[in-house]
Amino acid sequence: MNTSELLLDAFGRIQEVVHEAVEGLDDLTLGTRPEETGNSMGWLVWHLTRIQDDHLADAGGYEQTYTADGWHDRLGLPFDAADTGYGHSAEDVAAVKLSGEQLLGYYDAVHARSLEYLKTLTADDLDRIVDKRWNPPVTLGVRLISVLSDDLQHAGQAAYVRGLIS
Repeated sequence: MNTSELLLDAFGRIQEVVHEAVEGLDDLTLGTRPEETGNSMGWLVWHLTRIQDDHLADAGGYEQTYTADGWHDRLGLPFDAADTGYGHSAEDVAAVKLSGEQLLGYYDAVHARSLEYLKTLTADDLDRIVDKRWNPPVTLGVRLISVLSDDLQHAGQAAYVRGLIS
C-alpha cells in the first residue's frame, strides 16, 4: 500500500461514518442537541466538513469547495465564508439547521475533492511544511493526521448523538 492508497482508505472511513450518522434522519432530528446545549449532528457534520475543506484546500493550494462550488451560499448559514466552526458559541451551534441532503451534498463534494488531492501525494510530500505559524512548523503529514483525527472524532460524536436521540 502506498501513501495515497493509505490516505484514501482513511478518508473513506470518515465518509462511511458520516453517512451512517446522517442518512434517514429528518431536519429536526439532525438539529437536535443533547441536553439542549450539546452539539447537534448537523453542526458536527458541517464542522468536520469545513475543517477538511479548509485544511486540505490550504495544504493543496486550491480554493475551498465551500466557496468554489457555491456551498456557502447554498447552505445559507449566518457565518462568514471563512468560518469553520472553531470556537462557536451555543448560539452559533443552534444556528446550523441543515437537511441531510445539504449536509451529505457538501460533505460528499469535499470528500471527492479531497480524494483528487490525496491521489497525487507521495511519501516525500508528507514532509513538506504547510503551516509555519507553529513551533515546530506543521508538515503535510501532521496536518493530514490532524484532520483525520478531528474528523473521525466528530463523525463518531455525530453517530453517538444519533444513538442518544433517535
